[in-house]
Amino acid sequence: QVQLVESGGGLVQPGGSLRLSCAASGIIFSIYVMGWYRQAPGKQRELVADVTTIGRTNYADSVKGRFTISRDNAKNMVYLQMDSLKPEDTAVYYCNAKPPKATMPDYWGQGTQVTVSS
Repeated sequence: QVQLVESGGGLVQPGGSLRLSCAASGIIFSIYVMGWYRQAPGKQRELVADVTTIGRTNYADSVKGRFTISRDNAKNMVYLQMDSLKPEDTAVYYCNAKPPKATMPDYWGQGTQVTVSS
């Protein structure tokens, strides 16, 4: 049974920081591209950042220089360090595991709420 479990969300003031964590189980973690997506109310889900099996990272323009994605293959964990948070970062953040082949399913966590507000 595959599980992706996010944690670390919450309420933070503008300019603050949060660190999201995603614990994966039931998959061969090291072969998946791991990503963080977010969905704000009334908006489509969008890619925030992802990290390949060899550690190559990719970021949405809106978070470049503020967010850092990382993975620990030994612990089956992926993280998203979010600094200099803005109100527009408010959304539900989802962890995603993208497989190496298109014929394989990808997996999603249940999401964690991040609210940036004074």
